[in-house]
Amino acid sequence: MQNLADAINVEYSQISRIERGLINTSIGVAYAISQALEIDIKDLFDFKKDN
Repeated sequence: MQNLADAINVEYSQISRIERGLINTSIGVAYAISQALEIDIKDLFDFKKDN
């Protein structure tokens, strides 16, 4: 996660809190995360569970 935080210029703790659902984030940060992970932003919000 530190590499992701560095890539999008946010604190590691912010990434951790987003991942754990403790805070909401802006669409701009969500977009930056998707770009750093090289995925479509919509994939960050695909909560379908495989059964």
